[in-house]
Amino acid sequence: MNTHVEPQRGGRGARQRILDAAVKLFYVDGINATGVERLATEASVSKRTLYQHFPSKEAVVEEYLRHIREGIGDPVQPDSAASKRSPRSRILALFEVPPGGEGPLRGCPFHNAAVEAAGGMPEVHDIVEAHKRSYVDGVVALAQAAGAANPKLLGNQLAILFEGAAAMSTSLNDPSPWAQARKAAQTLLDEAVSRGSR
Repeated sequence: MNTHVEPQRGGRGARQRILDAAVKLFYVDGINATGVERLATEASVSKRTLYQHFPSKEAVVEEYLRHIREGIGDPVQPDSAASKRSPRSRILALFEVPPGGEGPLRGCPFHNAAVEAAGGMPEVHDIVEAHKRSYVDGVVALAQAAGAANPKLLGNQLAILFEGAAAMSTSLNDPSPWAQARKAAQTLLDEAVSRGSR
């Protein structure tokens, strides 16, 4: 008796399966290392079906980043419960170790995409830049709400710390840079708020 079941191909939900496959493969294996054929195979669609939904691999990458952005929401204001927490606790929460599954730490998908696109995918660069600028603006707003003397300076410092923690934890495959960055963020925050209250 043959129990082998062929994977479902085409049909409804193909676009979502392509996106789900992109989220998994682009983040874990990298954008450049993931070819269209592998993406189609993982999504259980033909290459023809993939191209019916997305005119190019770049279009898949762009939608992947938009999808990630919607999925993670706004890390500065992640949910309705965030408004009940103090600006200080929300700032420090940015430096908690990001949830992850098995395997090596991969860092920020937007940073990874910027590095891999490296001038070859201008639309991807625009999406990444808009996301990062929005993130910095959000941290500046939180710094202002926390009472920082110079919220723009503090917001930019915290954003750089965040990026550094993400990059270092990825390079070392070690979550400890997040705890170190959180301590540094606490020091910067305390100093900026104490100057603001003088």
